[in-house]
Amino acid sequence: MKTDFSKIYINGEWIQGSSDSQMKNTNPFTGEELVTTQAADKSDLDTAYKAAAEAQVEWAKELPQNKRAVIEKALEVMQENKELIIDWLVKEAGSTVIKATVEFGASINILKEAATFPYRMEGKILPSQQAGKENRVYRNALGVIGIISPWNFPLHLAIRSIAPALATGNAVVIKPATDTPVTGGLLFASIFEAAGLPKGLLNVVVGRGSEIGDDIVTHPTPRLISFTGSTPVGKRIGELAGGALKKTALELGGNNNFIVLNDADVDQAVDSALFGKFYHQGQICMAINRIFVHEDIYDEFAEQFIARAGKLKFGNPAEQDTQVGPLINRDQVDRILKEIDATVEQGAKVRLGGKADGNVLEPTVLTGVTNSMPLAENEIFGPVAILIPFSSDEEVVEQANAYPFGLSGAVHSANIEHGTNIAHQIQTGMIHVNDQPVNDEAHMPFGGEKDSGLGRFNGEWVLEEFTTLKWLSVQHQRREYGPFVNNTRK
Repeated sequence: MKTDFSKIYINGEWIQGSSDSQMKNTNPFTGEELVTTQAADKSDLDTAYKAAAEAQVEWAKELPQNKRAVIEKALEVMQENKELIIDWLVKEAGSTVIKATVEFGASINILKEAATFPYRMEGKILPSQQAGKENRVYRNALGVIGIISPWNFPLHLAIRSIAPALATGNAVVIKPATDTPVTGGLLFASIFEAAGLPKGLLNVVVGRGSEIGDDIVTHPTPRLISFTGSTPVGKRIGELAGGALKKTALELGGNNNFIVLNDADVDQAVDSALFGKFYHQGQICMAINRIFVHEDIYDEFAEQFIARAGKLKFGNPAEQDTQVGPLINRDQVDRILKEIDATVEQGAKVRLGGKADGNVLEPTVLTGVTNSMPLAENEIFGPVAILIPFSSDEEVVEQANAYPFGLSGAVHSANIEHGTNIAHQIQTGMIHVNDQPVNDEAHMPFGGEKDSGLGRFNGEWVLEEFTTLKWLSVQHQRREYGPFVNNTRK
C-alpha cells in the first residue's frame, strides 16, 4: 500500500496537481507539517470525471462476485494497515487514539455492509393493465458520483459514500476536506489501488474549495453529489446541483438535544452526556449541543456532570488515555471562545474550563443558559456543554424543536414509554432513548430532517440513494390500439 501522499490520484495514476497553489497539511496539535500536495485545478477535475465516466461503463457490467471481491480485498488491506491508518487519523485529524480506533472499526463495518450490495441490486416483475404485457423494474447504477468529504470523521464519512458507490456499479471522484486530504481521500486511493480496483473508478482531487469547489458539483458528468459538512455549504451545493437536476445526498449540521426527564437515572444520564458531548472534542455532527435537564434534578445533574467532566484528560491525542484532543484549527477555537464570551455576557456562568492552549480547548461547562443564547442557538462543534433547565414536557419539546435542525438527539427517562413519547415529538431524523446522540450503525438509516440534510446513508437506504430505477415493459402478444390505429387500415 502506497504511503507517499504528496500527489493526487487520477485514472489510476499518482500525479502532480496542475494548480499553482500548494496544500500544506499540518498536525493540529503540534503544528508539524505532514505533507505538501500540489493542488488540483479545474483541468484535473475534468480529467478525473472523464476517466470515471469511461471506466464506469464496464464496471457496471462487472459480475457481482467480482465487485464484491474488490470490496473484500479493500477491507483486508485496511485491516493489514490498521496501525498506519489510525496514526494518520491522530496526526492529521487530531483524533484521540480512542476515537481513531472506533472510527477505523466503523469504517470496516461500512465495507462489510457494502460488500453485500452487488447481490442486492434487486428488480421486480409486476403485472400490467395491458393484456399480454410484462412489466419489469431494473435497479441500475447512477453512473459517476461526486463526493465531498469532511474533516471531523474523514475516514468513516468518506468510505460510507465511496464503498456503496463502487459496490453498486458507480465510479467516484472525491474531493477531501483541505484539513484532511489523506484520511478523507488519498488513503482510499492507496487502499483500492492495492485491492485491484480498475483504473478510473476512484479518483481523488485535492484542491481548494475556491478553485474547484463549485465545479465538482456543476461539472456535467456526476449524477449525484454526496456531501457531509456544514448547513450553509450544503445549501449552496443543493442550489448548484438542483440547477443542473442532479441528485444530492446531504448530511449537514445539527443542534442536537439531550433531554433528561425528572424520572431519569442521573448517573446513567451523566455517563451518556459526557460521551455524547466530549467524544472527539464535540466535533461531530451528532454531538450534543443542548442539554435540557428537568428543574427537579437540574442541580444534582449539574454537580455530577461538572465534577466528572473536570476529570477528563485533555491534550496530546497521541497519548493512549487522552479523552479530549485538539480542535482541527485555531479558527474553530477562536469562534467558540467568542460564543462563550457572548453567552456569558447574556447571563450564563462558566463552571468549568473556558480556556484554550493552542488548538486544545479545555472541556467546558456553562450553567444558567437559556435556549436563546448564542451557544444554544448555534452548533457549537467543540468541547463546550451548556445546561438548560425546563419545567414540563411541553416546554422542553417546544424548545428542542425551536431551531431549524433535526439530525440526532437523546431522551433519558426511567419510564421507557414516557421517554419514547417525548422522542416521537422531537423533529429529527434519529433519536435514542436512554443513550446519547452519537450513534451510527452500517445497516441503519443515517440522516436528518429540516436544515440537517437530505437523504439517508447506510444499508438499504444508501442503496436507494446511489442507484436509479428503470421500467422496461415487454409486450408478449400483439396489442390492439383501438380506433386510433384501426382507422388507418381502411
